[in-house]
Amino acid sequence: MASIQKTIEVNVPVSRAYNQWTQFEDFPEFMDGIEEVKQLDDKSLHWKANIGGKNVEWMAEIDEQIPDKRIAWHSISGARNDGIVTFEPLGPIKTQVTLLLEYDPEGIVETVGDKLGFVTRRVEGDLE
Repeated sequence: MASIQKTIEVNVPVSRAYNQWTQFEDFPEFMDGIEEVKQLDDKSLHWKANIGGKNVEWMAEIDEQIPDKRIAWHSISGARNDGIVTFEPLGPIKTQVTLLLEYDPEGIVETVGDKLGFVTRRVEGDLE
C-alpha cells in the first residue's frame, strides 16, 4: 500500500475544523474527484469518486471518532484505503490538521499517477 501524510494549519478553532471533517456528505464541495459521499449510519459511508478518469466506489467504516481529536477509518469494499485525521489545537483560533492516508493504487494508470505524485498533490489541495 502507498501512504501519504500531510499536515496543514488552519485559522479556526479545533471544534470548527473537526466539525467540518464530520460533514462527510459535504466533501464533494471541496474535494476534487469526490462525486458523492453518503453516510449510511454512525459508522458506514458509501463513496463515489473519479480518480484519473476512472469512476470508483467503496464502502468505508469509521473505526474511531474522538470529538475534536481524531477520526480513523478503513475501507470494507471497493477501492482499498485506510486513514486517520487528527486535530491539534495551536491556540484558541488555530488548529493543526494531520492526515495519514494509505491506499492501494489499482491498475497502471493509478500506479503511474501515484509515482508521479498526483495523489499527493490532490490530497494537499483538498486539505487546503
